[in-house]
Amino acid sequence: MTAEQPATEDHAPLIGKRFLYSVTAVAITLAALTSLISLAGQWYGGSLALAGHTENTDINDIIIGQDHLRLASNTIRFADQRATGATERVDLYATWPEMQGYSDATRHSFNDINRSDALIFMQISQSTMSRDMSGRVDPIYKHLFEGAPSPGPSGLVKHHMRETSGYGHETLLTADRGQDTPYAVRCLLPQTPDGATSADCQRDIHIGTDLVVLYRFSSQLLPQWQAIDKAVIKFINERLAP
Repeated sequence: MTAEQPATEDHAPLIGKRFLYSVTAVAITLAALTSLISLAGQWYGGSLALAGHTENTDINDIIIGQDHLRLASNTIRFADQRATGATERVDLYATWPEMQGYSDATRHSFNDINRSDALIFMQISQSTMSRDMSGRVDPIYKHLFEGAPSPGPSGLVKHHMRETSGYGHETLLTADRGQDTPYAVRCLLPQTPDGATSADCQRDIHIGTDLVVLYRFSSQLLPQWQAIDKAVIKFINERLAP
């Protein structure tokens, strides 16, 4: 993002037009890149039976950019991605809270579309941005907030986004985690718990040498946000080859 130029007059605004234009441009780009992901929440919740599950636990050596992942076939969501070699991305899923792949024992979690809180979805690709979602809160998202923040579950704070920001009816939830950047997750919060899907919340994190992990989960699991974040990081780290 272009740094703001120094003010040349005593009464120049603290945030210049160029800075605001830059923030808006970046926000629109991010919204465009992720709009399909947000809209896909319903699809993720309703089409699991079409995913082509497998109980096969053979390991696939997958190279994404500079990173080498060793992934069991039953944790890879799509059949055409269950292969050793270089690829641009891989889509995974695992039961919550066990973080296990598909098997006879976990079959009900994968096949029962009425259980929106049963699975965590993960998409791994090469990072194309210098900041993950937590790192984008201060330079980008906070300039798009509208109205006063409100309390969320388990220490989270809800920030509503302006309708003109490109993020529609999404809500950004944040929490101070004692680090340089806050925890952050974007959600399409349902009006009632019954309206939750298996992927109406999403968060992306940097991991490995040059990977971004975009993971999705049900808004019903927001009270467990800390446990989910730790579990996803552990799951990927354990599958990164040294």
